[in-house]
Amino acid sequence: MPAHPAPHDPTPDPQDTTHTGNVEGFAADGYAAVRRTFQRLVDDGRETGAGLSIWRAGTEVVRLNGGWADTRRHHPWTATTLVQPYSLSKAFAALTALTAVRDGTLELDRPIAAYWSGYRAHGKDHTTLRHVLTHQAGQPRFPASAAHLDLLDDAGLRTALEHAAPEHPPGASLGEHALTYGHLIDGILRAGAHTTLGEAFNDVVRPALGIDAWFGVPDHALHRVADLEYADPDWPRLLPAAPWLHTPAGALDIERINSRAWRQSVFGGVNLHATATTIAEFFSHLTDTAGPVARLLGPRLHEEYISAQATGHDTVFGTTLTWTLGFLRDRTKIAKGGIGGSVGWWSLTHGHACAYLTRRLDDHSRAAEIAAALGDDLTVQADG
Repeated sequence: MPAHPAPHDPTPDPQDTTHTGNVEGFAADGYAAVRRTFQRLVDDGRETGAGLSIWRAGTEVVRLNGGWADTRRHHPWTATTLVQPYSLSKAFAALTALTAVRDGTLELDRPIAAYWSGYRAHGKDHTTLRHVLTHQAGQPRFPASAAHLDLLDDAGLRTALEHAAPEHPPGASLGEHALTYGHLIDGILRAGAHTTLGEAFNDVVRPALGIDAWFGVPDHALHRVADLEYADPDWPRLLPAAPWLHTPAGALDIERINSRAWRQSVFGGVNLHATATTIAEFFSHLTDTAGPVARLLGPRLHEEYISAQATGHDTVFGTTLTWTLGFLRDRTKIAKGGIGGSVGWWSLTHGHACAYLTRRLDDHSRAAEIAAALGDDLTVQADG
């Protein structure tokens, strides 16, 4: 397998290819409503740069690209455009941790402190990797003591998590670990598996799955990364999740997150960079017991990865949710999205996968309209 696999590139039938306005790509028969919805989002200005990919029965049936990849609007969005989808990254950070469980260097239910001795402080001595992956570790945000740290001070941020008391006893409550998720996983991997999140993802997960996605974008791919922009200048302040994202400063700052330093760093909770086709293809194989994700993890861990693990009131989302080891799940779908509007999902009802990745930071209404055109509902309910 090549070291840097290219995105899957099926050749669509010529009559299915569209080049309308600033939208290009293809949609198979039966997906006209999806194509019209995507075109309308671009035409109405609600979307300034996005990729849409839908997979069914092992084939990409929709690939649409609209708008621009850069804020100056010189470079159209293409099928190879990479973009940061914020918390959608967490599903891939979790998968990376599970490869160490597969290899026997970590255990899901062994206390983290057995590997990471500094983590036992302040009532965290019984916290497990399962607690972390299901957002039950009680550290949904960095502590106030981390406010003076730079966003890219990995060691300082891990130390802040070591020294902080959990906001609730581990396992007692849910709350998406918004910015801390990747640093917790990275700390556990460093201590127990003697590797880092970035190394394990790029050296183990990427080659095994053949995906065009990166934690730490290499030099040769930087030109493909899309610039993020606010739909509203007040977007960072208006976010319901804002209280969990302020420390350390910068994760919502456009200048910072569009910088080369950020793109080439590993901030595992939010800064994977990927194409829409990659994300949709990944979700299309997610539940396949003979697919690449199952082959990577083995049958037991594959089932753990996608099955319901914890249901309860998520204090960050403010509603009752069911978490797997990396995803949200209900009766109709397995999904993960990120602030700003990017989302990927597998429809348990209809048997298709979809990814909508955007650079225009706004709400999830655009992806919800795409989902509605597919007969899906992105509203997440508890799976119970």
